[in-house]
Parts: sequence; C-alpha cells; structure tokens
Amino acid sequence: MPRLLIVSNRLPVTVKHENDEVSVVRSAGGLATAMQGPHERSEGLWIGWPGDVSGLSPEQRGAVDAELERLRTVPVHLSASEMEHYYDGFSNGVLWPLFHYLLDKVNLDARTDWEVYRRVNERFADTVVAHYRRGDVIWIHDYQLMLVPEMLRRRLRDAKIGFFLHIPFPAAEVFRILPWREQIARGLLGADLVGFHTASYRYHFVYSAARVLSLDPDLEALTHEGRRVTLGVHPIGVDVAELRRLAADEGILAEARRIREQAHGQRIVLGIDRLDYTKGIPRRLLAIERLLERRADLRGQIRFIQLAVPTRERVAAYADVRRHVHELVGQINGHYSTLDAQPIHYMHQGLALEQVVALYVAADVMLVTPLRDGMNLVAKEYVATRLDGTGALILSEFAGAAAELPEALQVNPYDLEWVASAIARAIEMSPTEQRIRMEALRGRVARQDVHQWAGTFLGDLDHARAAEGDSTASVAPGPPLEEEIMSARLAPFLVAILDYDGTLVPLTPVPELARPDEELLALLRDLATRPHTQVHVVSGRPRQDLERWLGALPIGLHAEHGSWSRALGGGAWEPRGPVQTGWKDTVRPRLEALAARTAGSFVEEKTASLAWHYRMVDPETARERVQESWDVLARAAREHDLEVLLGTKVLELRTRGAHKGRVVAPILAEVPPGSAIVAIGDDRTDEDLFAAVPPGTLTIRVGYGESWATYRLADPGATRELLKKLLA
Repeated sequence: MPRLLIVSNRLPVTVKHENDEVSVVRSAGGLATAMQGPHERSEGLWIGWPGDVSGLSPEQRGAVDAELERLRTVPVHLSASEMEHYYDGFSNGVLWPLFHYLLDKVNLDARTDWEVYRRVNERFADTVVAHYRRGDVIWIHDYQLMLVPEMLRRRLRDAKIGFFLHIPFPAAEVFRILPWREQIARGLLGADLVGFHTASYRYHFVYSAARVLSLDPDLEALTHEGRRVTLGVHPIGVDVAELRRLAADEGILAEARRIREQAHGQRIVLGIDRLDYTKGIPRRLLAIERLLERRADLRGQIRFIQLAVPTRERVAAYADVRRHVHELVGQINGHYSTLDAQPIHYMHQGLALEQVVALYVAADVMLVTPLRDGMNLVAKEYVATRLDGTGALILSEFAGAAAELPEALQVNPYDLEWVASAIARAIEMSPTEQRIRMEALRGRVARQDVHQWAGTFLGDLDHARAAEGDSTASVAPGPPLEEEIMSARLAPFLVAILDYDGTLVPLTPVPELARPDEELLALLRDLATRPHTQVHVVSGRPRQDLERWLGALPIGLHAEHGSWSRALGGGAWEPRGPVQTGWKDTVRPRLEALAARTAGSFVEEKTASLAWHYRMVDPETARERVQESWDVLARAAREHDLEVLLGTKVLELRTRGAHKGRVVAPILAEVPPGSAIVAIGDDRTDEDLFAAVPPGTLTIRVGYGESWATYRLADPGATRELLKKLLA
C-alpha cells in the first residue's frame, strides 16, 4: 500500500496547555475518523496546523514536537497574524460566505488576506514537498488549501494528488464574483481527482471553471494545461458502527431516559449545530415561534432543545448571529413559557460525543435546517443512532445530505410556514410511517459510511491516475524526450513540421488575436536559417492569415489543413489537388443559422471547408449547440462525402481527404534520406499529420487527448522551449 500524505488545515490532534501541563490529544470528528484507518495502514503522514503553541516553553515545544512525530503528524506552525488573515480573513471571511451564497458577508476587498492565504498555501506545499517520497499519494482537504494542488503539481509533476471539498461549490454566477476566481480554479485543477459531496456541486465547478478558464465543460473530467482532471461525487458518511455502539450503551441510554423524564411528557425536537450563520438557527427559531402561534394545542407539548456549539468567536459576523439567537430565544420563551415549562431549551456550549448521542436517542424529531450546507453529518448521525427505527428527520433541501436522504421531511428553510408545518407533521407522524422512513434512511447511511467514503475516494484517485496513463509523463520534458531532442539536433538534416494555433501560440477568443509575437517570429527565423534545417507550418487557417503573419519568414507554409501550400522562401500559393465546393451552398445556411442564434460564434469559410467557431460562446450553450448540430452536419457529411471534425472550440466540415497528412510526402520528397523529423500539434486535425509521418519521427502532442504522438507538452510555451533546445 503506498504511503498516504493527508493535508488539512488542522491536524487530527489538539495541543492542550493546562496548569503548566502540556498534552497532545486526538481530536474527534468526521475527517479524523475517516482518515485514521488509511493514515495508520499506509504508515503515512498527516500535515496540518497543530494549534497555537506560541505560549509553550522550548522544553514543552520539544516534547510536543516529539509526540507529533510519534503520531506521524507534521506540524505547519502559523503565527497569530497568519491565522488572522489566512483563516479568519480569507478562508472564513471570503470563501466560506461566498460558497454558502451569503454574499452580504463576503469581504471582496481582502487583498492582504488573499496574499497571506496564498503564502500559507505555499507553506503547506513546501512541507508536503519536503516529506514527499516517489510513489506517495497526496490527499488535500477543504477550502483553506485550494491553491495547494497546483503548487504541488508545478513541483511534483508525476505525483498522485487528490483534493476533496467539504463545503458546497457555488453556482458559476456566484463564484465569478470572486476577484481571485482564476487562481482558485487553477489551484484545484492541479489535482488528479477533485471530489465533491454532490453532483450539483460538481456541476457548478465544471461550469465555473469552463467560464473562468475557457475550458470545454465535461461533468466527468476537465482538460487543463495538458492534463485530464477527474471530477468525482463522494458524499461523506459517519462512523455508523461507533454511533450504534454508543446508542446501545447502557450509560447513554440512562442519560437519554433522564432527558426524556425532564421533558415531562413533552415531545422533544432537537437541533445541533455550530453557531454559524449558515446553519439557519434564527429562522429555525422563528419557525418554532410560527408553529406555536398557529397551533395553540401544541403549546406546552413541545420542548425544542437547541445545542449551539461555539465557533469563530472572534469574527464579527458570528458575534452578530450569537446575539440575534440569544435575543430570539429570550423573546420566544418570554412569550410562550408557562410556570411548568418553556418551549426552548438553549445551550451555547460544546458537548462530548456521548452526551450528543444521548440527545439523539432521546429526541422524537431532529430539526436540521441549514440555509446552505456542504453535507451536514448531524442528520446522518441522528439516523445512525435510531436503533429502534423510530424518530423523524426534518432536513433542509439546501443541505448536501438532502440528495441522499429523500425519505426525510425535506423543507425550504427560508419558508417559515413550511418548516412549522413539517415540525407539526413530524410530531404527529404515526409509528408505522416513522419506521418505514427510518428503515430506508438507516440502510443508506449504513451502506455509505465514513470508511466507505475514504476507501472509494482513494480507489477513484487510483483509477483517475491510471486512466490518464502516460498522458502526463512527458508534460515536462523528461530524459527520454531530452535524448530525442539531442538526437534530432545532431542529425545531418532536420525537418520541423509545426501546427500554429494551440501549438506555437495560445488559443484566443478571437482568431485575429493570435498574431505571432516578436519572440516567436525570431525563434522560427533562427530555426529556419539554422544549417541543414527546414521549418514548415501546417495550419487550418486561411492562406491569407499565414501569408500576412509568417510570409516574410524562409519557411514552408501550408494552409487550410494542407489544401494550399507555399514553398520554402516564398512564391505563389498552390492548391494541393482538386477541391469540391458545391456542397457549401447546402451546408452554409445551416451553419449561419446556428451562428445567428448563438452569441459569440461565427462561421469561417475556407477553400475546402466550412467551420463554426465558438470560443467566445457561453460553455453551457456551446455544449448544447454542438450536440444539437452534430447530427445535422453528420447527415450532410454522408450526403456529400465530407468529414466532420470537432476541434478545439470549432466544428468543421471539410472535403474528405483534405487533411494535414497529405503535405508530408511532398515535404519529405525534398529532404535527404535519414533526416530527423519533428512533428508537433495540439488537436484532432494534427492526428492526420502524426499518422502520415514515417516511423522514427519525433511526434509531440501539445495538451491532453488521445493521440498517435509519442510525447506530450503542456502548452505553447513548452513548445517554444523545445524549439530553442533544437537551436542549442
């Protein structure tokens, strides 16, 4: 089993400093429980912040470090200032509210916080690199470390990297508000596998990345900088076996009976949350108030217990929600309490898991109504502890758990009437209906527990890496490619056959913006004037573009996928074979109609082809239009003996046989036998070129995708670096 490096904001331990005594205590919680098995079985390392140890003496600090090492944990020590900006400022002042759709709480002027967030992410990446061994698996967790995957990918090109987001990913319209949206999207795409709790979060990420980074949307995987990044749906579970054990414990059952006795026959409705503004506690209290207003017969019959666990006490927004909750509790109890009972029993404190389970066992109804929640494990914990099959779960449809728990009474937490009615229905639900619903819930929660979640993610990470195969092995030129370059450079004669867009220059929203820069012109000129060397550019562009941009260079030019050629050093453009054009009058109106109703697209006509470009089209719209038009164009292709090609944000219909491969024979006919040949391209149209070159040719694909090419490069920048090495 490969060693696992787990990377999270906090270590699964807490450093306690009490009465001059220091101890390191294992933490409870979903992630710590989920990762304990893989951490121990792989003899891996867990990297994270151990808490504030600034008040420890050197001797105490040494003892803590020794204990952390014994537990195979690696501390990333952060100063109070770093925690203020990285954790409170950016992670929880920008990302947390934005990803939970609470836009009024987002600080969009957090420039200093962003810089510290970036630097702290670099610190985590540095620590991983320092401890990494070849073959290790790296699993990074949550929104505090969203830049780490890309930072690691730059330095550990072949590492197996997974990332899991434990909070929601927002809709593209919300994510695009973020000033640092590109950096965050690129950060995540450094991983081999990015995991989300629900299919909707994955969908939001796909279309956010597609819009922000101009990627082709695909729900299973995104192609970015020459790599295939798999996207998975992995809803986290709870430790069902442990919860069941606790729920059957005699001491806990006795505590549950005591809680029920204190309720004096009232039906217990339970809420357990961190005191976070995303959890919807104020609206939950208002729903209780609405129920008591509407149903006088239920007054004195309900006891609502709300456990609100303190969190982020220093953050102003959390202080505001705490104050608001306290005021509401006082207001409702003041109005509806009697001499014998008060409707709301409110606790602002943390409780041990044993006490929490006692509350679960005692409760008739579990009220889980966050305004937005990545998953919400409280709902699953309640279900796991209902050993007798009774009880009712009310669940917000905006919690990630709602996708897995359809038998719960699902509600819109913003609709007070709906929540109040659901509480009344849950209280009055028959034991038979309770058991039918709870049996289905318990079975699903048991099957998809926290251990299954961890194992499935790691298994999918293996598959994601295997599916990519060798596609990234040469993204950065390794020794084998270096040897090929050296061999080509030393050959008696060298021929370079190069695509243009996506190979020598980046793809641009508007084709006219892809003009060659001075660096590229100088590079091509130097390569073409190198002794015993020929350079040919074979492009899908019209010959007018190539002549205007590259015509002054002493190179061969081949336009429209080889339909037109211009000899080395200049001269007239010559057609390469007869071209049928009668089919265009039938197909052109279809493409023009498609462009007319698709903003940002246009039709380009060439001698042997018609192309519909959609680089500037909204990605979701483009995906629909391509699927919609494919059958129409395929039918036209069959009728007129044409070929349909799906290139990089272009759909092209061309005369059959009009492809880049047909320039190979004429080019090689003019060079000495035994010449070294280098062919480089980036999309489907270049596969015809790779298939036509003779054995022994150095073929290179720029970017990801199935290819005949032997090697790969990440981007046009890497292509230019390779060409410079041919000059050396």
